[in-house]
This record gives sequence, structure tokens and C-alpha cells, in this order.
Amino acid sequence: MDTAPPRGGEPQAGVRVLCVGGSTRPGSSSEAAIQVCAAAAAAAGASVEVIASRDLIFPIYDTETPDRDPSAVRFIEAVRAADALIVASPGYHGSMSGMIKNALDYLEDTRADERVYLDGMPVGCVAVAHGWQATVSTLHSLRVAVHALRGWPSPLGATVNASSGKIFDAAGACTDDSARFQLETVATQVVEFAALRKTGASSLLVATVE
Repeated sequence: MDTAPPRGGEPQAGVRVLCVGGSTRPGSSSEAAIQVCAAAAAAAGASVEVIASRDLIFPIYDTETPDRDPSAVRFIEAVRAADALIVASPGYHGSMSGMIKNALDYLEDTRADERVYLDGMPVGCVAVAHGWQATVSTLHSLRVAVHALRGWPSPLGATVNASSGKIFDAAGACTDDSARFQLETVATQVVEFAALRKTGASSLLVATVE
């Protein structure tokens, strides 16, 4: 696998990226992975918000009541404000974790928004699991959910095999060249695509007004 650093580019001012991930255990490998993505997105010039680990423990999504936990409201509003999303999930029994799936289920609350769900939004998908079978199937489940929510998964999906050795050090830095390349590339791709969409939308608006 190519382990060269992702290509650089002009800072993408005005692009807002929401990074979501981790598990119920603070400091997990999937949380470290989303922090690496967040740092790469910030290095590309984006404004970055991270919601991770126990900040994603919401009550199970309930279609029968409009009442929402404050942490869930924060998440929904952060998605609404974002131009791009990066999601990192641990692999639980061959799929994304229930915590991450439940968070994505809350996007049903955006069904009446001008931008429904993740319509047209670039979404980076990151799967962290013990073993390649679980990493690949977890990545697939993330991509399927993003497609169902009308998002555009990044061309590269990152798969981090936590059983292949020490991937992150005690400070959360990625010590594996292949994993770091994937995580940074996913972040760079979503920032670049979000910037292109914003530029295209602005150009279309100007052309329409003229």
C-alpha cells in the first residue's frame, strides 16, 4: 500500500468538518483514529468539531416523542452546521457499534430540513477492529448507512486492524504508516470535496443572480 503522506493543497477556509467516533471506552483506538482525522482536516485548513466517545451515548432513537437529550441535540445541530462528516466506528460483531448506529439514526430528525439527512455531503468512513474481516465488514456497514442517508462516502475508506500491532501510542499519535496514510487521506478527501461543493454552489448562485 502507498504510505506517502496525502497530497497538500491550499487551505480550505470556510469548510466545517464534524468528526464523530470512538466507543463507550474513552481513549479507544477508534477515538484515536477520529482524532488523527480531525488533526489532518484542521491541517488542510478546515474548521473542525469533534464529538467522540461518551459524548455520543444518547438514549435510543425514539420516533414516538420529540423530546431529545441535550447531547443528541448538540450532535444534530453540529451535523446541520457541517459541510463534511467523518465517522469512525469500532467493529462490534462484524458491523458498526450500536452507539454509532444510534447516533446516525438521530439524523432522521433532519428529514424536514432543507438538506435532508446527509444529502450531498462528503463523508469519510473509518473502521477500527481486531482482524481484517471485521474491519472490512464494519467499513461496509458504514458506507451502506451513509448511502442510505444520501451522503457521498469518500473514495478511500480507512480500515485500521488493531490486532496487527500497536497502531497508536499513549498520546494517541498513529505509529503505523499505513494506517496514518489512510486516516489522513480520508480527512483530506472530504475537506477537498466539501470545498469544491461550496465553490460550485457559490458559482451557481452568482450565475443565477446574474
